[in-house]
Amino acid sequence: MRRLILFRHGKAVTAGPSGGDKERPLVERGEVDSANTGDWLRGAGYAPDLVLMSPSARTRATWESARPFFPRARAEAREALYLADVDTIWDVVADAAAEADTVMVVGHNPGLQELCVRLAAEGDGPKPQIEHLEHGFPTAGACVFRTRDHRPPTLEAIYGPPRRPGEAPRWLFVGEPRGARD
Repeated sequence: MRRLILFRHGKAVTAGPSGGDKERPLVERGEVDSANTGDWLRGAGYAPDLVLMSPSARTRATWESARPFFPRARAEAREALYLADVDTIWDVVADAAAEADTVMVVGHNPGLQELCVRLAAEGDGPKPQIEHLEHGFPTAGACVFRTRDHRPPTLEAIYGPPRRPGEAPRWLFVGEPRGARD
């Protein structure tokens, strides 16, 4: 694996049809935001080969909204990613690392946010971006990391979709040009 994309699920209802958490669907804004994030990632050149997602309804719907932008990606639900902590997410990624050049994880907070913070700090990412990540990671937000053998990951990009059509992204950070540190 040379690149890791951490993609938080889109905005969802507060309870599923029978009151359960795992079955919570996305609200319309969650679908739109997830599609916007997929569109931005594709346009920025960050296309996954392999998508690993929590089996929850909201993560599957997030991927379905973004999937048209990545027609060649293979997607797999992994039970371990449901509300996973940092170490579990990292273990799932490490197990799949040899399967793809770019791996995308579609999952949940706080695990994804904490992993973003950890990887950005380990890779000596920009302090303002790390501090921003420590205070929140928006629904349908994505962090992109460049990974290289025996070196800490590099924070390449962060994207938070706009609140309303036609507005600028809520959060946009793009580091060094792609490949600059290869």
